[in-house]
Amino acid sequence: MSKEQSQLRERVHHDLQEPHRYKVTIYNDDFTTMEFVVKVLTQVFFKSQADAEQLMLKVHHSEKAVVGIYTYDIAVSKVQRATAMAREEGFPLRLTYEPE
Repeated sequence: MSKEQSQLRERVHHDLQEPHRYKVTIYNDDFTTMEFVVKVLTQVFFKSQADAEQLMLKVHHSEKAVVGIYTYDIAVSKVQRATAMAREEGFPLRLTYEPE
């Protein structure tokens, strides 16, 4: 009688956690045009024209507004892209990201 060897695999359970989320905030200034802010919101943050205009007015009246909440890599990428667009056009538009 031959011995049969069985191979048992040990299952390892990993505790997967949802990635940390970061909120992106845009700030009002006296130099960046409203049209440019709407352009950034539509091209970088993929807001609809109506949502972008509404958010731009909120920033204008409240000095700042949260544009969206993203994972770290996406938040950093969007802030960098929007800031680069603003600098190319000569605007001092400021955006930040911080943990939610």
